[in-house]
Amino acid sequence: MIDRKLRLIITLAAALILSACATTVIIDEDMSSAEIMQRAQEAMDRNRYEIAIQYYEALYDRNQTNIDLIITAEYHIAHIKYKQKKYDEAREGLNRVLSYYTTADAILLPQHFRILSQIVLENISEKE
Repeated sequence: MIDRKLRLIITLAAALILSACATTVIIDEDMSSAEIMQRAQEAMDRNRYEIAIQYYEALYDRNQTNIDLIITAEYHIAHIKYKQKKYDEAREGLNRVLSYYTTADAILLPQHFRILSQIVLENISEKE
């Protein structure tokens, strides 16, 4: 009887630990872009990077006609990869962000993401 209870407790603890590591966020279809960004930032503040990425991916997917939000999402995902020390993925994402600034309409884009991307790319070069 004790062995059965102990096994049940161990199994439940393992399931709880595994489920905490693989959290999938359910993002309501009615959630605004501002709310998605807020939730992503809250996840970042708690170092819950994979959850933040899910929010930024939703922001990206839901705003295919809004270049400002696409750049916002791509920059933040790349920055999370940088924080995770996944430098190759970060570099790829940051270069993709910078590619938006090579068009004739670049002056209309949010310039802080261009500057931040360049700074983070320099930081990656220094760390490698």
